[in-house]
Amino acid sequence: MLTQQEYLALDATAMSLGLKKGDFTSSELINVAIEQARKVNPTLNALAGEYYEQAQHRAADGGRTKNGNSVVEGLPFLIKDLSPLAGLPQSNGSRLYQGFIPTHNAAIVQRYLDAGLIVIGKTNTPEFGLTLTTEPVANGATRNPWNQGFSTGGSSGGAAAAVAAGIVPVAHATDGGGSIRIPAACCGLFGLKPSSGLTSIDNQLGDCWSGMSVGHVVSRSVRDSALFLDVITLQQAKLFPIPATPVRFATVIDNPPCSLKIALQIQHPFGEPIDPECLQAIEETAQLCESLGHQIEQVEHPADYKAATGAMNTLVCIHTYQNVKKRLDELDTDLETADLETSTRQMAQMGARFSATDYLRARDTLNAAATEMQTFHRRYDLLLSPVLTKKTARLGWLNMNASDLNEYGSRYRSYSGFTALYNGTGQPSASLPMHTGANGLPVGVMATAAWGDDALLLQFARQLEEAQPWQLLAPMAVSE
Repeated sequence: MLTQQEYLALDATAMSLGLKKGDFTSSELINVAIEQARKVNPTLNALAGEYYEQAQHRAADGGRTKNGNSVVEGLPFLIKDLSPLAGLPQSNGSRLYQGFIPTHNAAIVQRYLDAGLIVIGKTNTPEFGLTLTTEPVANGATRNPWNQGFSTGGSSGGAAAAVAAGIVPVAHATDGGGSIRIPAACCGLFGLKPSSGLTSIDNQLGDCWSGMSVGHVVSRSVRDSALFLDVITLQQAKLFPIPATPVRFATVIDNPPCSLKIALQIQHPFGEPIDPECLQAIEETAQLCESLGHQIEQVEHPADYKAATGAMNTLVCIHTYQNVKKRLDELDTDLETADLETSTRQMAQMGARFSATDYLRARDTLNAAATEMQTFHRRYDLLLSPVLTKKTARLGWLNMNASDLNEYGSRYRSYSGFTALYNGTGQPSASLPMHTGANGLPVGVMATAAWGDDALLLQFARQLEEAQPWQLLAPMAVSE
């Protein structure tokens, strides 16, 4: 019988190997995952929905797939509550979606189900994934497993909390401006945002914020990220060009990269101050890279962040209005009276005012930024920078319902600034848990590669993980 201690010691890759060898069954994995969820979730509020009975029924059948050769078949999994899972409630972190039950699966969710993953629940997210912390009015705040008075980051904060607290080794996440990398940084995980066009998406631009938002996972190990990237990698282009990829990412990550030329960015694009511990994390990581034979060169900002950020804001507002409007029409209500958080309403109002010309201008601006980054990566293989400019924020510090939205916006800008560019340019970008602050909370470091160089980024991350192993679980995961 698989014990809780044994379960917590396994990443998803080890679970898969154990299942194949017959060391334990899928039912045992699911039961221990549910036991761990019942233990930690009342404190963390990481889950927006619990589907334990359905998961146990599916596990009894082994979670078997049609072709029977999936490497992740039978493993416990969680879906972020922004992605439709047919027949189960979806809140989008919003009171506006109370009682909504989708009738179809998101394309990426269908990939996970076809691979035989067993969904035990859905994870909490801020309203429509629109901020850097997970504290929605609809579902309540998710608390950081390392210290429950602090944020998990956003918008995949529920996913990150669940993985760091040992509920599952890997959880679905999405990233439209940092929403995989920021929670990974706050919760001590590895979080890769893949290249645009590489992975499974739905058929409409609104579902992926015109390509800026992509789905993948947060994980405790780099090899798990590669394993799950193979599950969702497209074989044919869909909406956007598809980059060339290895046969399987999981088979190439253990090949350490040759000497890389790595750019180091330690100045904030908008002149905001950076916390000394965030700088310490990036500087120590640069020193580790040099010890591994890589070349480090400090650089100025590689692209026009101001223009790109403005363009992304235009697109996010347009798509926020587009997505909110669908629900408003269903409920026969209007934007002014809808049950929305203050910042969401303001973004939707702005989106309603933007024109087709504004949309096209924003797309052109981001295309120009992508070209700038292509030129930059002719000189540099990778770019290292902070993920966030400050240590993890306390709960309540970043409030989407603040009476003064100017103050909210100021705090938002002062906290972030590095991650979003690479959603606009489509590049792969990852947060690595390379440092622990004096307060005991993790501090992430971000590595970014050229579009399509996901394999190189994973190989680099794997090299750092082996050279400086990180703590895999928050202490509360293993406490009695």
